[in-house]
Amino acid sequence: MKYLWLLDNGHGGIINGEYQTSGKRSPLWDNGTQLFEGEFNRDIVRRIAKRLTELSIRFEILVPEKQDVSLSSRVVRVNAYKGLKEVYPILVSVHGNAGGGTGFEIWTSKGQTKSDKIATVFHSNATKEFPEKIMRSDFSDGDPDKESQFYILKKTFCPAILTENFFMDTYVDCQFMLSEEGRRRIAQFHVDAIWEIERNDLI
Repeated sequence: MKYLWLLDNGHGGIINGEYQTSGKRSPLWDNGTQLFEGEFNRDIVRRIAKRLTELSIRFEILVPEKQDVSLSSRVVRVNAYKGLKEVYPILVSVHGNAGGGTGFEIWTSKGQTKSDKIATVFHSNATKEFPEKIMRSDFSDGDPDKESQFYILKKTFCPAILTENFFMDTYVDCQFMLSEEGRRRIAQFHVDAIWEIERNDLI
């Protein structure tokens, strides 16, 4: 199977110093730092893409522009790959979390689908990469992903997961998300999960 990894960097980027998405940012911390989620998402996806290029793994960045592209437009872009026989698209939507918690989450749409198997591989690799961090899991249906009717997961035709990579409104998490080490490790576990699926043809 020849997979095509569709990398979705949620929300908008920064254009001429102006963040393109209202909200979706950390507090301005006492040390002067602040995280803008869309910038974080784009940097993580950029790092993933660089490594996948080195590994000769096929991918597309769903939103290469810095504007905040709507969810409906993102879904249209994903679903444009429907019917292709030479590739098997898989969507990975990269985000930072908020809500005052801590740790990592991974989401799929409701019910048992191929997305759950993909999510389990990503969860396993996140657990290996971050033994010191909290993995916020839901094993009530036998696998670790959480489930929701997120638009990007429900409306796309292919297997799709959404990673929530720590909490930007929790100081310790946010400083990790802002750091070079944090971003390198977050990108790396995504790459490790993709490589595991590619290597073992798991889907």
